[in-house]
Amino acid sequence: MNFNSNLIQWYSVHKRALPWRETKDPYKIWLSEIILQQTQVKQGLPYYVKFIRNYPTVFELANASEDGVLKNWQGLGYYSRARNLHKTAKFVAEELGGIFPKTYRELLGLKGVGDYTASAIASICYEEPVAVVDGNVYRVLSRCFGIDTPINSTQGVKQFKKLAASLLPKKNIGDYNQALMEFGAKQCKPQSPNCTLCPLDIDCTALATANIKNLPVKLKKIKVRKRYLNFLVILSVKGKTVLEKRIQKGIWQHLYQFPLIETSRSISKKELQTHSALKELSALTQKKIEVHNSQEIIHKLTHQELHIKFWKIYTASEVENSISWETAKGLAVPSVIAQFIANFNP
Repeated sequence: MNFNSNLIQWYSVHKRALPWRETKDPYKIWLSEIILQQTQVKQGLPYYVKFIRNYPTVFELANASEDGVLKNWQGLGYYSRARNLHKTAKFVAEELGGIFPKTYRELLGLKGVGDYTASAIASICYEEPVAVVDGNVYRVLSRCFGIDTPINSTQGVKQFKKLAASLLPKKNIGDYNQALMEFGAKQCKPQSPNCTLCPLDIDCTALATANIKNLPVKLKKIKVRKRYLNFLVILSVKGKTVLEKRIQKGIWQHLYQFPLIETSRSISKKELQTHSALKELSALTQKKIEVHNSQEIIHKLTHQELHIKFWKIYTASEVENSISWETAKGLAVPSVIAQFIANFNP
């Protein structure tokens, strides 16, 4: 099987023109890899361009405020990536003089950098012979070699990493790793792979056994937890509102949100009015309460399904820590709140 040479040849013809492929700068490769974790290229590309424009080197990123980084990240989700991105930038700038580690092992010591990201940076920037294994690589290898070990099992992770390492060429490691990932993204896709024009078709076990749709195998996901979030949109007589910073760990940590009452199920206006947390959270003299969206907004995350209602709380009280709506637009907020603020006419 001419696995390596066929992939490299395919890549030279079909690879996408992407800005991080025009450089060996570890800062830019690291930034692209963090942005593209759990994010498709078409979604991540504008964010990469924005970050490079706003933070052209690791020093600018390190000197930025966390709120500023989170605001630029807004809409990408998995905000722990942005917080780790900022912490790592500060570490590299302040402790390493702006110079990124040059080996896989040293790169693993950076916050937010795991096996995949360390392998990508080490191979692309420094040609270290380490295999990159992401979702695309799992798919290509499982189909081509007919492997049905679950890719999210301990055994599967070890098996695929070992196989990927054994397939590494003796040179052009970075190009080969990118070729394998690109092949999974463009050719050997999850649905409707282009098998009729595949350079690996002769040696593909899944194609020969009509098993394409069944590979790769993945263990069932963790049960999704449903949460019911009631955001209190405070509307003062002076045309101001209130946003609070989420301090607790979990989703949206360090982002801003409207005061929140979380309930075990969807609640009515009457139930909200009598809820003990309403007084504790707002301490307002309420003139009127209205539901903004009677139909819940359902916001799906990896292991959570959020059922969201926005409640308009009109008040004649002086509201402590209130801000203008213009100020609210400049804060880093979850995408569902950003969309509400953008469309809301107070």
